[in-house]
Amino acid sequence: MKSAVTISLVPEARGGPFVFWDDLPAACRKAKQLGFDAIELFPPSPDAVDSAELRGLLDDNGLSLAAVGTGAGWVKHKLSFTAPDEATRDKALDFVKRMIEFAAPFGAPVIIGSMQGRFADTITRPIALRYLGNALFKLDQHAGDFETSVLYEPLNRYETNLVNTLADGVALLGGLSVQNVKLLADLYHMNIEEVNLAESLLAAGDFVGHIHFADSNRRAAGMGHTDFTPVVKALREIRYEGYLSAEVLPYPDSDAAAVKTIESFRRLV
Repeated sequence: MKSAVTISLVPEARGGPFVFWDDLPAACRKAKQLGFDAIELFPPSPDAVDSAELRGLLDDNGLSLAAVGTGAGWVKHKLSFTAPDEATRDKALDFVKRMIEFAAPFGAPVIIGSMQGRFADTITRPIALRYLGNALFKLDQHAGDFETSVLYEPLNRYETNLVNTLADGVALLGGLSVQNVKLLADLYHMNIEEVNLAESLLAAGDFVGHIHFADSNRRAAGMGHTDFTPVVKALREIRYEGYLSAEVLPYPDSDAAAVKTIESFRRLV
C-alpha cells in the first residue's frame, strides 16, 4: 500500500476535506519533503492544469498521481449524472470523459463522488439509479479506451440518497458488469454508514480500488476514534495494493494534517 495526499485547486470547494490548497508546486514540494508517494488532485476543470507542468512537478518531486477528482463538476459547474434534464447529464458525462483523458497519461483513475447526484421530487430513486448506471457504463468504456479506470464513491446519507454503503456499491457495479470501474472506500463516509469497517471491506473484496484515509471526524488518521488496525488488516486480506489517500480537513492546518497522516500511515502500514 502507498500513501497519497490531496490537493484542491477549486476555490468553490474551500472549507472541504482537502489537505493542501491552491499552490500546486508548493504542495508537491511539501508532499516530497514528508515522504508521500503520490498526490490526489482536484482541478476545477479538465483543462485547468497544464499536463507538461504537472508531469514536471511529479518527476521533480518523485511523486505519482494517485487519482483525479471530478467534484468541481458539481461544486463549480453544477453538473450531475442524475440531473432531471438530459442536456445537463450529457454535459456531466462529457466533463468526466475529458477528465479521464487528462488523467490517463499519468496512469491515474478519476473519481466519481458528488457528481453522482441524488434523487428528488422530480426524479425517483429507480430513475436516478438508471441514469447513474448509464453514465458509469459509458465511462467504463471510455476509461477502457484510454487504459485507465474510474473510481465510484458511495457517500454518506447527508451527501447522497442513492448509494451509501460498499455493499450497495458492489450491487450497483455488479449489475452493470463493468470492467474498469472500482469502488472508492472512504473511511469517513463508511464510519457513518457501515456497521463494521473491516467486515465491509472484506465483503467488497476485489471491488475496492482506492481508499480515502480519513478518521471518524474527517480529520487526519489518528485524530478521531477510528480503529485503523482491523481496517489495514482487512485491506491486506483482500490484497489491496493501492493508495491510502488523505482526503481530510486541513486541521489544525494543512501542514499538521499532512504530518499526522504520514505518521499514521507509517505506523499502520
